[in-house]
Amino acid sequence: MLRRGKLVELAIEKVLIRTAGYLAVVILFLILLFILREGAPFFTSYRLDEFILRADWYPLSGRYGMLPLLSGSLLVTAVALIFSVPMAICSAIFISEIAPPVLRNLLKVLLEILASVPSVVFGFIGIVLLGPWLQQLLGIRTGMNALTAGILLAFMALPTIASVAEEALQAVPRSLREASLALGASRMQTILKVTVPAASTGIIAGIMLGVGRAIGETMTVMMVAGGSPQITLSPLEPVRTITGTIAAEMGEVVMGDQHYRALFMLGLLLFLITLGINTLSGVIIDRIRRRQGGRGGQGT
Repeated sequence: MLRRGKLVELAIEKVLIRTAGYLAVVILFLILLFILREGAPFFTSYRLDEFILRADWYPLSGRYGMLPLLSGSLLVTAVALIFSVPMAICSAIFISEIAPPVLRNLLKVLLEILASVPSVVFGFIGIVLLGPWLQQLLGIRTGMNALTAGILLAFMALPTIASVAEEALQAVPRSLREASLALGASRMQTILKVTVPAASTGIIAGIMLGVGRAIGETMTVMMVAGGSPQITLSPLEPVRTITGTIAAEMGEVVMGDQHYRALFMLGLLLFLITLGINTLSGVIIDRIRRRQGGRGGQGT
């Protein structure tokens, strides 16, 4: 029986787990190849520098500049992070360190419910409630803008960031908290100066996941961001994002024409942005772990 159990364990480790890992890489590579196959011919009739540097997106006139779409995506994501990161980290700290067990379990359930709300529901909330309210409050010409989209995306990204950050805080050894309290630190000082720094890698990972959640969202931004392909730094102006453009225009293009291939190049741009975010988060987390490991080694 012992030998049989080892064989089963070996089969799971060597075959199933490795196959799943290799399959994920292969699928990712195939997706990249498909995007390149459909989008690369775009540059046989359109210059790369114009696609990268042009500041207007008007397919009917044959003008395909990615800058207004990229700036719109980055602006909406930045607004979402400004709202979501502080709320998510504070929520994670409260759930992990302060809330009693009954309230903690209730808040975790509420976070899961918030994460399960469809994006189209957030879009309707923006159109019916949030957009008109912000328009009246701020006296702006339209409530369909980057601010409205960013606030809604903040609530969509909040459960992801808060859940990962809370798990990271829970993983901090209890001995660190007890040592800090034994040295005379208050509970809040222990949380802010010991627990949170010790869980920083997990918190940063949660923030990066939230960035990916915000920048990859489609339906909500398509409904409430305003849909104006312009370069602006003001969150009170209507914008158009990469994901919203692909979703709005892909169903109307002729397969194989210039517009069709330009949308695939936008998809490639979004793919590269997501890959860059994941790579950057990995580098940051690795550096923090090395720094913490070095401090731990010096302490011993």
